[in-house]
Amino acid sequence: MTPAPFAARLAVPSGPLFFPVTAFGPDGSLDLDVYRAHVRRGVEAGAAAVFACCGTGEFHALTPEEFEDCVRAAVEVTGGRVPVVAGVGYGTALAVRYARLAHAAGADGLLALPPYLVVAGQEGLLRHYREVTAATPLPVIVYQRDNAVFTPATVVGLARTEGIVGLKDGVGDLDLMQRVISAVRTEVPGDFLYFNGLPPAEQTQLAYRALGVPLYSSAVFCFAPEIALAFHRALHTGDDATARRLLDGFYRPFVELRARGRGYAVALVKAGVRLRGLDVGEVRPPLHEPGEDHVKQLAQLIERGQALLDEDMTEDK
Repeated sequence: MTPAPFAARLAVPSGPLFFPVTAFGPDGSLDLDVYRAHVRRGVEAGAAAVFACCGTGEFHALTPEEFEDCVRAAVEVTGGRVPVVAGVGYGTALAVRYARLAHAAGADGLLALPPYLVVAGQEGLLRHYREVTAATPLPVIVYQRDNAVFTPATVVGLARTEGIVGLKDGVGDLDLMQRVISAVRTEVPGDFLYFNGLPPAEQTQLAYRALGVPLYSSAVFCFAPEIALAFHRALHTGDDATARRLLDGFYRPFVELRARGRGYAVALVKAGVRLRGLDVGEVRPPLHEPGEDHVKQLAQLIERGQALLDEDMTEDK
């Protein structure tokens, strides 16, 4: 898939962007059969794209061989119905290697995660992402967060780089995002994609939408696709009342629960998938499983979210 068709398919998504968890068996090894089932369920539920082996998918915990196997499995399951985007990261040399593995596995695009550990200057960051992009013909979305935060001028440089099609923001600085969007709009012709990548993005999407950022990642879609779809539909139809009801009754409590444990942005999501009947296994170290009480609270939250949807259906009759 060339950058232009890829960007066009993502520009107006038909549903949430799906970031599947990676399934592990009881012995901790990769379970591709369960992973395929998880991806298949997401696509059939209405995902607009599959972002394989990214943050929620524990990219950091996968060997190169496991990474390639997961990406290939996601490509096979989707069968071209939606784009498959693979996460790549670490230092430049390893990020290039992962990019080539993703290309060989049939991915449609790449999500370039922040470089490992180092805090680099803008010039070095720009060079890093350009080298990763040049390694394959795949279109690249750059993920801004942690040690990879860009000035508007650097994002202009990214947008001018052939193959880089978008920026995913995991920082949440709306002033910076407004200046970035303005600078790129002024200096680079054509469309450049922007994604809200804060976990969970639904919590801040009303604000991002006001900036002109319609795209967002949805970890909730992994374990409660009906809730994520209802929120996505409310946003795209202008039903702010439903969006706010879900924010107040489900998303805000979920954010507060997630904040009670380090690594819960992944571990709690994986627990949610298990609660919904698919045994995707536990997280790998250094992440740890959520406490039993927190899992019970998550189950109650899912029930509350479903009850809110039932209320909406009753009001529509």
